[in-house]
Amino acid sequence: MAKPPPAPHRANRAPPGLCALPAISYNSHRGLVLGLTFVAYALYHASRKPPSIVKRALSEAWPPFHDPALLGETDVAFLAFYSLGMFVAGHLGDRLDLRLFLAVGMIGSGTAVALFGVGYFLSLHSLAFYLAAQVIAGLLQSTGWPSVVAIVGNWFRGRRRGLIMGIWNAHTSIGNISGSLIAAAVLRYGWGWSFIVPGLLIAFGGVLVFFFLAPYPEDLGFSPTTLPKAVSEASTDEEDSSSSASAAGGAGKEERRDAVGMWKAFAIPGVITFALCLFFAKLVAYTFLYWLPFYLSQTAIGGKEMSVTSAGYLSALFDVGGIIGGILAGFISDHLNARATTAAIFMYLAIPSLYAFHAYGSTSEVANIGLMMISGLFVNGPYALITTAVSADLGTHKSLKGDSRALATVTSIIDGTGSLGAALGPFITDSGAQPLLEGDT
Repeated sequence: MAKPPPAPHRANRAPPGLCALPAISYNSHRGLVLGLTFVAYALYHASRKPPSIVKRALSEAWPPFHDPALLGETDVAFLAFYSLGMFVAGHLGDRLDLRLFLAVGMIGSGTAVALFGVGYFLSLHSLAFYLAAQVIAGLLQSTGWPSVVAIVGNWFRGRRRGLIMGIWNAHTSIGNISGSLIAAAVLRYGWGWSFIVPGLLIAFGGVLVFFFLAPYPEDLGFSPTTLPKAVSEASTDEEDSSSSASAAGGAGKEERRDAVGMWKAFAIPGVITFALCLFFAKLVAYTFLYWLPFYLSQTAIGGKEMSVTSAGYLSALFDVGGIIGGILAGFISDHLNARATTAAIFMYLAIPSLYAFHAYGSTSEVANIGLMMISGLFVNGPYALITTAVSADLGTHKSLKGDSRALATVTSIIDGTGSLGAALGPFITDSGAQPLLEGDT
């Protein structure tokens, strides 16, 4: 396949790192975009795992967290401001340089996550300090999701979007797994390291994004008119054809891209419905994210109790099931051409799966692992589908009629609403977990 010729102004818009490298093909750039955004959001999720891993260590030996309610308050502070920040971040993402916006967000997030861990080394026992660190982290972490979905949506269009983004969305589970493993591995050296190390990693990821990530094909001189016909997937789909046409027109007029207002994005058919659906999916998913390791460490499985570190490792299997669920949901929705039906079926099947995990998960380690993975599959399947392929589809909806910069705004509305559920889930769970934290089991 011939390489599309780059436009003369490529160096003016290309990331500095790419300017220093030899020219590569369009498909190679798409692979680079997938890889960088995958790593970027995996690091976002990895940096969210430390609170769940150190929860027991904090409750046992670090005032003021002897009071069980305060642990839940730090979780709610993070998630509440993450949700609020999401609506603003998506709006800004459609108006600012996505590469810079994402890079600054990652470096800032790393600093905020590490700040929480600094409290260990400075022997700080002020609740206000830890709440402030979580509030800052929540706001900065909201920059990630609208940005990466918008960037991937700009580079990938067509009928295979569900499968491609379903596989790509494995970054969420990979991030959770790696975050659990890293935080649990360094916990023996002091709980502060469980925050410092993930914080440094996401900050380093922000540097990579700044130097090598191109948010739009046009930034490198590519446009539908310069691509080989086989590469231009947009022609397979009426919706994508209109998006490509507007992108081509933008390339000819100094690449003007109009951003979509919040209310216009709300009015896109399906946005509110899928946003409410994600509210409940993330409520369950984030309850597992923040409380599953603690639950496993406090529950006798097959008559045996496990350490905090072992519980952190075992909890990663929930996300292994989530990886399978995300890919399966994307594949099915592509072949049926039915995103809503696929999401609904998965969510209905999650109900008996969660009940079975609650009722029979403690009978043996094998039963626990199997039911945990099945629960992860059905909970994270619709979560992954809605936050990726559905958001990208709605962000390029035909009703926009030429407004090509709606991806980040639509994504922020859907995921911001879902994040309200994410904040509510751990808050409800905290109330039920207080007897466990107080030792009244």
